[in-house]
Amino acid sequence: MSIYRIGIDVGGTHTDAVLLDENNQVISETKSPTTEDVGTGIYTAMKKIIEEANVPREQIKFAMLGTTHCTNAIVERKRLNKIAAIRIGAPATLAVKTLIGVPDDLREVLGEYLFLVRGGHEFDGREITSLDEEHLYHIAREIKGKVDSVAITSVFSPVSQSHEARASEIIREVLGEDVAISLSSEIGSVGLLERENATIINAAVVNVAKTAADGFVHALKNEGIEAKVFFGQNDGTLMSLEYAVKYPIFTIACGPTNSLRGASYLTKSSDAIVVDVGGTTSDIGVLMQSFPRESSLAVEIGGARTNFRMPDIVSIGLGGGTIIRLKDNGEFTIGPDSVGYHLPEKSLIFGGDTLTTTDVAVALGKVKLGDPSKVAHLDIGALNKVYANMVEMIEEAIDKMKTSAEDAPVILVGGGSILLPEELKGASMVIRPNRSGVANAIGAAISQVSGQVERIYKLTEISRDQALEMAKDEAKQEAMKAGADPDNLIIVDIEDVPLAYLPGNATRIRVKAAGDLAQLELV
Repeated sequence: MSIYRIGIDVGGTHTDAVLLDENNQVISETKSPTTEDVGTGIYTAMKKIIEEANVPREQIKFAMLGTTHCTNAIVERKRLNKIAAIRIGAPATLAVKTLIGVPDDLREVLGEYLFLVRGGHEFDGREITSLDEEHLYHIAREIKGKVDSVAITSVFSPVSQSHEARASEIIREVLGEDVAISLSSEIGSVGLLERENATIINAAVVNVAKTAADGFVHALKNEGIEAKVFFGQNDGTLMSLEYAVKYPIFTIACGPTNSLRGASYLTKSSDAIVVDVGGTTSDIGVLMQSFPRESSLAVEIGGARTNFRMPDIVSIGLGGGTIIRLKDNGEFTIGPDSVGYHLPEKSLIFGGDTLTTTDVAVALGKVKLGDPSKVAHLDIGALNKVYANMVEMIEEAIDKMKTSAEDAPVILVGGGSILLPEELKGASMVIRPNRSGVANAIGAAISQVSGQVERIYKLTEISRDQALEMAKDEAKQEAMKAGADPDNLIIVDIEDVPLAYLPGNATRIRVKAAGDLAQLELV
């Protein structure tokens, strides 16, 4: 029996969808406008590729979704959970308040129930003080019936999770199974405040992720499809439905990483710079051994500084729908605003009244699209300057992502990539693969499942080799929890950084394991 899989990626302008066979060959593809409620655009795109492919629905066994649901909820401050945030760190962290530095409007939404409890650990795993369980029981009784999600953060929990684990047991005992609990040791890395912010944000978007997951499953069932559902993660891999609902923060920025993975698959390239040009923005990232390069910096999400893993991406306000404004004195502006998914109505070549980057490319004969006669009146000299500036914006972004002065291969993907030329400064070659317009959906469909751990180890107690083996085993366990096949797991990334600023012989080890989808359900 043939086995098919669906890949869907939701962008700001288009929702792209593909249907792949068991050899990962594209059977059908489509680009559908992203709708305000997101779900309608997903359903429309999915229905179209299924009808076009005309394959037996019972043979569609996997469905992968890369979504902006959680990102949008944080940015818009809408549909967020009613949360409580518990920090285990008194008296050591009394000087720094929870949600410090977070924008006022976000703090207003998330900061109603904030608690500080005695407990926490030193960098080497020793208790700062014993956990105040009585206080935790008091907090649980206070918030019962008032919140539907709890974020728990303890000092140095990446070293010792025991206080977070016990706090979770107490909260669960009093509040029951229906309240979602997020533990910082499972989400962020060492820095307390950034890890706490990431955990709070994760707790805040659990319901958004659950609604998106339920809606996707429901849409599939409406089409008569009983498929195993996976969500795209922001490291270019997948996670199971259950894992996504528990760790929804990992879906943030999965769109660009899907494009990078799709670019790698379409070109068989393992190391390259990828330029993904959408309708609103261009996202530039770097492939390293076929996976997106991770950012080493703290990342702001909705104005909150966090330290969970994120791809190293530069985004610029240049896409196929970016608005161009020509001034009488010969000057011009490029964006950053865009007509987005209204391009087929608003741009000049389609009979609209707004000059866009797509109109510029058509007027200059670089793209065949729409009605060129509708842009024939434009000043070619002025448009050439605009186009040169558009290309320069991309070249500058590419240069920012390079780690050496040498030219590097550049892969162009995304629907808006047709605007760019065949040669770019800083590129040793420019590759524009077939089906580049739906590379993001292909990336979602073909991705592997991964698990990652980051821990601090005290090497006075165990050897470095033992620490590495422990981290590898834990990463593999996380990958299996996320839905990976245990028989073909491999370690794809290891980082071992001695922590000279801590007393004792301490090191921070980060390990990622990845493998193909587990297919036990097909047996």
